[in-house]
Amino acid sequence: MGNDNEPLTGFSWRGGSEPETSGIQLWSEVFLVQKSDGEEVAVVLMDTQGAFDDQSTVKDCATIFALSTMTSSIQIYNLSQNIQEDDLQQLQLFTEYGRLAMDEIFQKPFQSLMFLIRDWSFPYEYSYGFQGGNQFLDKRLQVKEAQHEELQTVREHIRSCFTNISCFLLPHPGLKVATSPAFKGQLYVGPEFRDQLKILIPKLLHPDRLVEKEINGNKVTCSGLLEFFKVYIKIYQGEGLPQPKTMLMATAEANNLAAVASAKDQYYRNMEKVCGGDLPYVSPESLEEKHQFFIREALHVFASTKKMGGQEFCNRYQEKLEKELLEMWESYLKHNESKNLFSAFRTPAVLFVLVCLLYVLSGLLLFIGLSTFAMLCDCTLGAVMVAMLTWAFIRYSGRYRNVGGAIDQAAGVVLEQVRIKEERHLCLKALIAGFCFSVMHQAGIRH
Repeated sequence: MGNDNEPLTGFSWRGGSEPETSGIQLWSEVFLVQKSDGEEVAVVLMDTQGAFDDQSTVKDCATIFALSTMTSSIQIYNLSQNIQEDDLQQLQLFTEYGRLAMDEIFQKPFQSLMFLIRDWSFPYEYSYGFQGGNQFLDKRLQVKEAQHEELQTVREHIRSCFTNISCFLLPHPGLKVATSPAFKGQLYVGPEFRDQLKILIPKLLHPDRLVEKEINGNKVTCSGLLEFFKVYIKIYQGEGLPQPKTMLMATAEANNLAAVASAKDQYYRNMEKVCGGDLPYVSPESLEEKHQFFIREALHVFASTKKMGGQEFCNRYQEKLEKELLEMWESYLKHNESKNLFSAFRTPAVLFVLVCLLYVLSGLLLFIGLSTFAMLCDCTLGAVMVAMLTWAFIRYSGRYRNVGGAIDQAAGVVLEQVRIKEERHLCLKALIAGFCFSVMHQAGIRH
């Protein structure tokens, strides 16, 4: 540890209320350490700025924390005096931001996370060091049934991100260190502080305790780490990742809603090209086929968008998207049906055709001497004309809608009967044609 009066050198540091470290700094020397089995390991030391200073945005802090976690085998989360709930929520946001960028590269969670609680003032509750720290951390990360769902989610998320989580409680170095502007890192610190450093540092840096960096189960070399830095930095320079807010859940919600909006817009633009606005009527079968294709395309847009919150959280928004797309489809279906002129004037068209047929049939029956049947046709003709005039009056005035509905229903029944008879007629013609073809084919074979 050096002499008692020897100043502390290394990474730039100083006392005071203003931050010193900006961004991410790597020590210029790679330390080569030989383990007891003869394997040589390269140790790289990294220092990052504190979160939420007065110069950095939330995205800056999230990016820095995510990059350092993605590229390190041990991430030390340096906190003052205690672990507060906002510390855990910030950690949740930062790790999710890092994991989001890693989705297309690999799915492995991060390696080791150590909560380093400096200036710990309650050794009578939890003792200094790892033993008291891990007991304290277990209590802080404990998931209870009585907890709010948000608190449970934070704790489950943190545990799911790291293969190993520990905590070390470090005592205060002493008021002389904290309040003296002339302090340069000399070792006239409290004895407890020095004793705990002698436990902490070997636990991290002893050759046989070094945690080697792995990505997707593969150990990373120095040149490989450089390539990962290049890839990660390129990811964060793009616009593919969402802009983080103060809390992860708010970010995840906004991110998923944006994906839903993008997918709906894709469906809307496609359907507008087929049956929107003043475009002509489209057959229901063709429109159904287009709808099925476009809805699959919209769901693909949603699925391929990077989203936060986990699969279960995203599934809620996919269900919301599917429901809204179905509502849009029903709206387009009605809009397309409204363009069908025959559908719009179905009732008057049926009544008019009946009037014409009855008029011709009455004249024909009268001509051949069947005056009784001709009179019956005339009576029916009169009833149909009254129905037509009544329907027109109801449509114009908006009154007696029940009567109008009955007339529409009766016209629909007539039209349906005609359609059924037409289908039977076509089927009969097809059977006769098939029979004739079979007979001709057999005759041809005999010939």
